[in-house]
Amino acid sequence: MKVRGREIVMKMRLAFVVAIALSTSCIVPAKAQVVLDLSLITCKQLLDSNAERQALIGSWLSGYFSGSKNLNVLDTRYVARNTKVVGNYCRTHKSDTVMNAMQKNWR
Repeated sequence: MKVRGREIVMKMRLAFVVAIALSTSCIVPAKAQVVLDLSLITCKQLLDSNAERQALIGSWLSGYFSGSKNLNVLDTRYVARNTKVVGNYCRTHKSDTVMNAMQKNWR
């Protein structure tokens, strides 16, 4: 009986080790989108994004257009104004790109 009991314990341990190995090998980390081509994002995609993504895109575009005009000062009044104007533009021009919306409405 002792041999049979040991066999059962060993089989249970082996099954446990195999189950742990299989469960950890099946875990695949989620891949986040780490590269955005902002020239291709449409107004609809921007409006459908969460608030964090919208803020990120808006901040980048603000810096991009300020840099293109050699501006090195951030005037928060213009950031708020541009955010509002571009948002309104995007609501009525959903197929347009965000880059195009910024070019047409940026001050």
